[in-house]
Amino acid sequence: MTLVQGTTTAKFDGLRDQLETSLAIGDDVGASIAVIHHGEVVCDLWGGYRDEAKTVPWERDTLVNVWSTTKTMTFLVALMLYDRGELDVDERVSKYWPEFASNGKGEIEVRHLMNHCAGLSGFTDQIQSEDLADWDRCVEDLANQTPWWDDRSLTGYHALTQGYLIGEVVRRVTGTTIGQFFKSEVADVLAADFFIGLPESEEARVSLVIPPSTAEPFPSDQSSIRYRTLNSPRIDAAAPHQRWWRAAEIPAANGHGNARSVATIQQIIANNGHADGHRFFSEKTGDKVFQVQTSSMDQVLDFNVNFGLGYGLTSSDVPLGPRACYWGGYGGSVIIMDQDIALTVAYMMNKMQFGLVGDTRGPAFAFAAAIAAVS
Repeated sequence: MTLVQGTTTAKFDGLRDQLETSLAIGDDVGASIAVIHHGEVVCDLWGGYRDEAKTVPWERDTLVNVWSTTKTMTFLVALMLYDRGELDVDERVSKYWPEFASNGKGEIEVRHLMNHCAGLSGFTDQIQSEDLADWDRCVEDLANQTPWWDDRSLTGYHALTQGYLIGEVVRRVTGTTIGQFFKSEVADVLAADFFIGLPESEEARVSLVIPPSTAEPFPSDQSSIRYRTLNSPRIDAAAPHQRWWRAAEIPAANGHGNARSVATIQQIIANNGHADGHRFFSEKTGDKVFQVQTSSMDQVLDFNVNFGLGYGLTSSDVPLGPRACYWGGYGGSVIIMDQDIALTVAYMMNKMQFGLVGDTRGPAFAFAAAIAAVS
């Protein structure tokens, strides 16, 4: 049987064979790929199966937990509020969230939350995985913490905490949760099938992620930032199998969507502020995305990362174009935008492999799409 469904233009049809091969050899079980070029959907493919037993086909509207690709939605919200003059990314967090200033955090700025420099890359030991559904408990914990490091030029991936930190600032500014703001101001406007906090009405469409067959090695140095981050709390890769996880707003990790919806939204970055006839921020704000805020060996990810406002930029370890940015999710999902060629490439799947912010599958599809775009 044909494993892949959907459409592409002739120029991008090679992606169909690439996805077909990935599914056939078992690199993927179920997956979707979407490419938008100069505002046109030139590739919208999906295929394989929703379940590990390969009994339920992956459909056009299948949803999956995309892990940290969710973070790109929080960056977009922050950029919109910045553009409206409601949020200053260079302002102290405590201007919007006064309680945050306690225990040496008074000088931390909003941009530090976006760029993983705040020194709050984990919760206290008292926060357990299911406590992530308790927003007030999580943000109170972070407000009471002392930063784990003081040098704001050093990054340490805020794998879970970033969503609560940005989300609470958004809540203080707008009076609504980041998931609700995102839905009304972004997803609904673009008719994009993406949720931060999945309604029960959408449960029937969910493909549960398939955890890696072997556990990723855990750091042995218990004093390291990497160990402390990944252990506070330690998250099982099968957490998205639980309804509490899918229902909660965990804006750094539990967004549900597919390649089409992620690309539909994140093309705003590739188009420098607009998508489908709607303008979300000015080109001046869009330019700020590509201004390097930090450049260092990340203490959690263990590779060189250059951050703009939230998004990863080209670096020695992640070579991209000068006006390109990206981010990915635990196990494989990835979104890449390139303003120079007005290209957005999204890959969302259910079979997880090693990697906190993706693996090699998504970049391979993105590289092929970029070659097609400029050919």
